[in-house]
Amino acid sequence: MKRVAIYCRVSTEEQKVQNQLAVLESLADRRGWQVVAVYQEAESAWRDGQQRELARLVQDARVAKFDTVLVWSLDRLSRQGALAILRLIDRLRHFGVNIISHQESWTEAPGDLAELLYSIAGWVAKSESKRISERTKAGLETRRRQGKPIGRPKGSKDKKKRKRRSRNEMSGVL
Repeated sequence: MKRVAIYCRVSTEEQKVQNQLAVLESLADRRGWQVVAVYQEAESAWRDGQQRELARLVQDARVAKFDTVLVWSLDRLSRQGALAILRLIDRLRHFGVNIISHQESWTEAPGDLAELLYSIAGWVAKSESKRISERTKAGLETRRRQGKPIGRPKGSKDKKKRKRRSRNEMSGVL
């Protein structure tokens, strides 16, 4: 029986990990696979060191806890581009672990074609992230030109306490 891990990531509070998790658990169940670990986080996939659960997944892959990782889509792993995705996939393959994406069915394709498609998916994820950033910057510039305030109002406070991280916790996953 195939032992699988599920990795879910959301980047905003409006998104829910449960949406990805339910679909991936169902996929594993339909195929008769045993889910041995679930990794969930609400973090950016852009900056190194932010994805602690992904780092934990890589460590568990190293000790052969599972042989496959299910993800909603490859952009859940990283938005740093093709090289970051390829490095992660290569590292997991070195440990004998494959990645299967619900959204990119070609991740189950054998051979070199999959590597080309991984590169394209990484490039698309990075491009999408850049477009989001450019739209945000354009919106901020528009507010600046209109003389409207930018950022949090003076005196406002966080409703929830922010997570603090040490440098050791922020070491890169890749």
